[in-house]
Amino acid sequence: MKQFWATVKRYAPWLIVVLLTDVFASLLLWLSDAQAFRALVSIILLWSIILFASVLIRIHLKEEKKQKLFQSFITNPDAVNEEKLLRAVSQQEGEQLRLFASVLRTSQLSQCNLAEDLKDYEEYVEGWAHEAKTPLALLTMILDNREDEIPPDIHTKLDYVRSQLQEDISQILYYARLKSSTKDYQLEELSLQNALGEVLADYAPLLEEKQFTIQNKIGTETVFTDRRGFQFMLGQIISNAIKYSNDDPILMISMNRAANERILSITDNGSGVKSYDLPYIFQKGFTGDSADNGKKATGMGLYLTKKMADDLKLKLEVESEYHKYFRISIHFPVL
Repeated sequence: MKQFWATVKRYAPWLIVVLLTDVFASLLLWLSDAQAFRALVSIILLWSIILFASVLIRIHLKEEKKQKLFQSFITNPDAVNEEKLLRAVSQQEGEQLRLFASVLRTSQLSQCNLAEDLKDYEEYVEGWAHEAKTPLALLTMILDNREDEIPPDIHTKLDYVRSQLQEDISQILYYARLKSSTKDYQLEELSLQNALGEVLADYAPLLEEKQFTIQNKIGTETVFTDRRGFQFMLGQIISNAIKYSNDDPILMISMNRAANERILSITDNGSGVKSYDLPYIFQKGFTGDSADNGKKATGMGLYLTKKMADDLKLKLEVESEYHKYFRISIHFPVL
């Protein structure tokens, strides 16, 4: 209806011209024969209005058809839709349409090529990550089974490198998992103590290298979530604490109960985050103003943690005081 009134407004000047013409013709008729004027004036005006309305409706239907054809062409700018649209427009509009169609198809082809290249690149990176797990597993087996044959200092350094590589590869694989259209999450009643113990064991070389003191206060609490996704979140949080640790680092893990949720809090006494950086720490690639530690960061760890939390319907909260502490809390709903 809005489109119809827009068409009326567009052709209103022509209606005025027609009405003025009728008025002039009626004036001539009145001057020549006043009696005939009284009999015919209403018929003349009514006929003019009907004729103009018919023309207006026809123009409106034609414009509406043209817009539908244009929408179809924009959605799918192939030769068939272009030909249909060309038949509905004027010759001058047709020349502009051909130029627009050429530019649009070139842009669409470029976007398709970029999307295909990006897909190939992502598949290559994911494939590389999976292939890298084989030599990493071999390195782990050697470090576990030949520990007595390797000098302690070399063993410690190799174990440190293995842990760092394992974290980087896990980030790539979980990033791909989060972007997947199908998710293979398995929700279960999970012991926090067991899940945390496995993660701390994976990060033991990095924690020992930094000489962390672990304060575990979660007891025998359980939550309902996906084990792998939750352990990935824990790993990224612990890795973040390691990267931004100071002297005599402490990692404190505690659990609090609320009416409708369980809150797992992980606190470290590292460099913390400045107040103006805190709202942005979950943004992709954000490293903030973290002095020398920022050179070691990619800004992906907490970003992936937030994405995983959103997938698992968990709420994250952070608080920090610069150069004093950093705390991240995971809220589990009670089902």
